[in-house]
Amino acid sequence: MAESWSSDAGESVYRSRDSVKNLKIRVRIQRITSTTVFSQKIQEQAAEQREKGLIELSTFNTQASSAGGRPDDEEDVTVGWQEKLFSQFELDLFRTEAACQSPLDRQYHNEILQLEKSGTRKNHRIFTYTDYDRYTNLEEHCHSVTTFLAERMSNVRRRRQERRIAEGSISKSRLITWDPSEEFVKNNHVINTPVQTMHIMGDLGPYGKLGQRENEYVLCTLRVDSNGVITVKPDFNSCKGPYRLETEGEKQELWSYVVENVSLSMSREEQDREQRVHKDLYIRHKEYLNSLVGQDFEMPPPGILRLLVNGEIVSAQGYEYDNLYIHYFFELPNNWSSQPFQQLSGVTQTCSTRSLGRENVAYFSYPFSCEAYFRKEDESEGSDPQWPVLYFKVLSLDSWQRYRTEGYGYLVIPATPGCHTLTCATWRPVQSGTVAELRRFFIGGSPELEDISYTRVPGTFKGERLSRFGFRSETTGSVTFKLHCIQHSRAFIDANALRKRRRSVLDRLGGFSQQSSIYNVLDAFQKARRRMQEARESLPQDLLNSTASA
Repeated sequence: MAESWSSDAGESVYRSRDSVKNLKIRVRIQRITSTTVFSQKIQEQAAEQREKGLIELSTFNTQASSAGGRPDDEEDVTVGWQEKLFSQFELDLFRTEAACQSPLDRQYHNEILQLEKSGTRKNHRIFTYTDYDRYTNLEEHCHSVTTFLAERMSNVRRRRQERRIAEGSISKSRLITWDPSEEFVKNNHVINTPVQTMHIMGDLGPYGKLGQRENEYVLCTLRVDSNGVITVKPDFNSCKGPYRLETEGEKQELWSYVVENVSLSMSREEQDREQRVHKDLYIRHKEYLNSLVGQDFEMPPPGILRLLVNGEIVSAQGYEYDNLYIHYFFELPNNWSSQPFQQLSGVTQTCSTRSLGRENVAYFSYPFSCEAYFRKEDESEGSDPQWPVLYFKVLSLDSWQRYRTEGYGYLVIPATPGCHTLTCATWRPVQSGTVAELRRFFIGGSPELEDISYTRVPGTFKGERLSRFGFRSETTGSVTFKLHCIQHSRAFIDANALRKRRRSVLDRLGGFSQQSSIYNVLDAFQKARRRMQEARESLPQDLLNSTASA
């Protein structure tokens, strides 16, 4: 008997998309005595003899199993989720109305009176504590904890009937608590997922003495959160032997019990019907969202390209000094414009560096955005648009408020829409001799560019060749950008523009050629289909009839 017992009483976690109200748990409990062991041995031998085709021992098995047994030595109960089964202690307590102190107690009092009147009580030793009972509240607070996270989670109220602080009562003058107490940390800095708990209990008292609290033992604990995660402790006895439970006290008794999941499985027809219902629900929800959004999206005027750039200054690495920050601004070429309220420049926060391999890296994660409009007046061939340029300057600031220029760089906005991760190298101007470097080290400051666009080609330059002969510079670090570019134009969806023999500048933009080829194929297919229908209609009617009869 001892070899077939299950010693694994740990918890198991399940995930279910079905409603938890369909969960059914079967608990079977049995007192282990010498007569019980003997009857089980006889039944095992009878099963072996029956398999060999020998004599039947059913009469002897029945007599052996019933000899010396009591009616409450074994009990088998099926329990639903949050189904309340009263113990003998609760029956004696809530039978009198004077002992009821809360609305829940009075509800239990009425249910107990109905049970006694109808005589339909199905349990004696096995009972339950639901999510609303006092035992569940006390068990959450008195349960021993072993880990740091469990200690922080132990005082979090995860009840549905918890008392919440009204939003209007929060002090708006103290949004940041600089000296939080331990209780404040426990209540505000822990993941708070609503969880419902249910305990399946067993009253393992001696015969005729049920209803004593010291004889109550937890057989199974169920917890279900709002994400459909079900925690069962101990796990179901699917392929394992029964669990062993030994009572305390002067007269120690041995009990075995089995926990099984007897929830009804859905048939194939029910699963298909549920999938159709869910699909119909999703379609209706999508139609509802489409009705809220509408079809009238904001479109730029004809002949105008709208460019939206949502970017991020990710990091900077390879610079000489710490505490870096970046100045940046956008330069819009000819035929580009922006809204008056659009900010085309900015500065990041000061960021300290950390060692990553051989480099010192400063992680900014600084977001920025830019919206610009392109309008081409001259549609001559070969006049592709020039894209906006992002110029930036990396600086450092130490504890003595000494500023140093660490590097200059630029970034041309990509011509293709989508996500782009780009790393731009930088350089800084230097002066000959050691005096400039000593000044940079001790008092800060360094040579700077009067026009930052000199890092590329200045906008004021009108010649054919730009000479930087004699200009001394030094390569420094690099800056990483992440750009999300969106291009918006009416020409992308205008069918008339697709049939033009000479495509405009907007048609030559990146990513548009693939859409153009698809639309051309669909247009040719529609034309061919229309010609076939016209040819069929022009044929004589008798020829069509003879062809159909053949």
